[in-house]
Amino acid sequence: MKIISRGDLIQIAGPRFSVDKGRAVIEDLCRYIDDNGELNERYVYYSIASVKEGEETPYEKIGNDSLITSVATKEEIRPKTVGQKNYTESIDKHDVVFSIGPAGTGKTYLAVAKAVSFFKRKLVNRIVLVRPAVEAGESLGFLPGDIRAKVDPYLRPLYDALHDMLVADKIKKLMENGLIEIAPLAFMRGRTLNSAFVIMDEAQNSTAPQMKMFLTRLGENSKAIITGDITQIDLVNRASSGLLHARKVLKGIDGIKFVYLTEKDVVRHQLVQKIINAYEKHEAMKVQKKARK
Repeated sequence: MKIISRGDLIQIAGPRFSVDKGRAVIEDLCRYIDDNGELNERYVYYSIASVKEGEETPYEKIGNDSLITSVATKEEIRPKTVGQKNYTESIDKHDVVFSIGPAGTGKTYLAVAKAVSFFKRKLVNRIVLVRPAVEAGESLGFLPGDIRAKVDPYLRPLYDALHDMLVADKIKKLMENGLIEIAPLAFMRGRTLNSAFVIMDEAQNSTAPQMKMFLTRLGENSKAIITGDITQIDLVNRASSGLLHARKVLKGIDGIKFVYLTEKDVVRHQLVQKIINAYEKHEAMKVQKKARK
C-alpha cells in the first residue's frame, strides 16, 4: 500500500483490503484531531494496531469525556484507549471492579481520578487508598521514623496520582479531616467503610485472606476498585496471591466486574509496550520448554 499526501489531499493506493484499512485509520486520526486539536505519536500507533487487528476504529468508542482536570498539567484526564474506557465505565456500573493488566495501563491513575471525581460530585464522603506493604524484590531494611514514615515509601504511587488531581493544601486538609486516607492493607482489618471510594493498589501482592478481609470491609454506598499486575507478584509463594485467588472464587458474581488491560492500553513511553511484549514472550518460551521436558 502506498500513501501520498499533497496539501490537504491524501491518496491511498494498493489492494482494496489495505486501502480500506488505511482510510479507516486516517479518518480515525482526523476525528481525534478535531476533538483534541493535536495528535500524538502514541495514538497513531494505537489506531493503526487496532485497525490492523480487525477491530473497529478506536476513537469513536473512546470519545472525549473528561473524568477530571489535572491540577499539575491543567489537562483533562480521560481514557486514552478502548480498554481504559471500558474500565472507567465499569467503575460507574459496578460496586466492585478488578482491573488486571501490565504496568503503564493506567489502572491506578484512572481509579484515583474516578475516586476524586466521585468525591467532588458528593457521590461518596471519603476516599480510602490502600496498598499491601510488600517489598518489590528488594530488602529495604529498617526504616526510621513513625508509622507514617515507615509505610509512605510503599504508598508513594498513590500520593503521586492524588497530587496530580488535587492541590497540595487541599489534600493535606482532607487527610487531616479523615476524608482522604492512605494506609497499608493491614490497617483495614475490623473496619466498615460506608459511603467510601476504596482502592486497593498492587493487589497481586495481597494474600487470599487479606483480599477477603479487604473486600468484606465494603459498607453501604461504597465502591471498591482492586488493581494489580499478575506478572509482577512479589510474594515468596506466587500461588498465594489474593488477586489470583479472587479471579477463581469471585468469577461470575453479579455486581463484580473483572477488567483486563493489555500492552495495547499502555500510555507510558512507547518502549514500555515493547518491554512488556519481550517479557511475555520470554515467559511463554520458558513454559514451552518445561512442557517439552
